[in-house]
Amino acid sequence: MKKGIFIVISGPSGVGKGTICDLLLKNKNIDFEYSVSMTTREKRNYEKDGIHYYFTTKEKFINKIKNNEFIEYAIYNNEYYGTLKSEVLKKLNQGKNIISEIDVQGAKNIKNEFDNSLLIYVLPPSMEELKNRLIKRGTETKEEIDKRLKIAIVENENRYFYDYVVVNDKLDIAVKEIEDIIKNKIIDNK
Repeated sequence: MKKGIFIVISGPSGVGKGTICDLLLKNKNIDFEYSVSMTTREKRNYEKDGIHYYFTTKEKFINKIKNNEFIEYAIYNNEYYGTLKSEVLKKLNQGKNIISEIDVQGAKNIKNEFDNSLLIYVLPPSMEELKNRLIKRGTETKEEIDKRLKIAIVENENRYFYDYVVVNDKLDIAVKEIEDIIKNKIIDNK
């Protein structure tokens, strides 16, 4: 049995990665599952533990790092994010394709660790639009938004490392473009 493809969606905070993944997962024409990451950040009102993330404490997260339980992990805006080995390897070894939202640092680790990966970077149409999306989301303070925008500039410089770059100007067009990229990779993998 062929191993599955590890599909990584990255991009700055507020670009729409979560929305894009949610819409892709609703499409029954694509054969993949979502890999839930773990984080120490606070849960947003609409998020569910075990669905959007596994929410945990910094102490528990650091213990998992010490026990080598992550494929990759990173610190973003003073919070930990990581991809659990057990979550990913089980599915890939069963031949299942998985999709996960992973930051730039983690994506580099994935590309080095997994030959059968597909890395897609999602860009905002402009930094001004990204700022507007973060404000509209209403989950961060002005200071947090400013931090996220500074991080986004650095992250965007890494987009050339990815297999594909998609601009999320119009959500439906970006989702369709990513869907086509994934379908072609899955066909090539068979």
